[in-house]
Amino acid sequence: MLKIAASFVLSTILLALPVSAANAGQKIPNDMSKCRAGNGPAVLVSLNGIKQSSGKIRVQSYRGTRADWLTKGAWINRIEVPAKRGSMMFCVPVPKSGTYGIAVRHDVNGNGKTDISTDGGGMSNDPSINIFNLGKPSYKKTAFSVGNEVKSISIQMKYM
Repeated sequence: MLKIAASFVLSTILLALPVSAANAGQKIPNDMSKCRAGNGPAVLVSLNGIKQSSGKIRVQSYRGTRADWLTKGAWINRIEVPAKRGSMMFCVPVPKSGTYGIAVRHDVNGNGKTDISTDGGGMSNDPSINIFNLGKPSYKKTAFSVGNEVKSISIQMKYM
């Protein structure tokens, strides 16, 4: 039962990260120079636990609000790069100081579709999956503050 519920929650998370969304934010390169000391505001994301070096990793930033968090087309910046097993680093600039959330998707076979049995996902603050709340994690559990500096966070990937 727990695995089925966890699978449902992960599928909800992955489906919330659409392959393409009209009126969405900017697709940007993973420019690590934007996270050097003295730059900002930006989020330096350490992504850990990537299952394999295949497919693509997508990192998306959202405003840390109920209205924007994981809402189709509400992402601010998106970085999409080939996956590398283990750990990867991303620099995600944000428009100004404020509250944000980061969502990550690993499209393992790179087909642009959500494959629940193989694809992975992760979010800022690594929220736990509550089997009694079978929806996306609350923006309150994933939100974090960014000042005018570079904020470092770590995200652990989750797979079924």
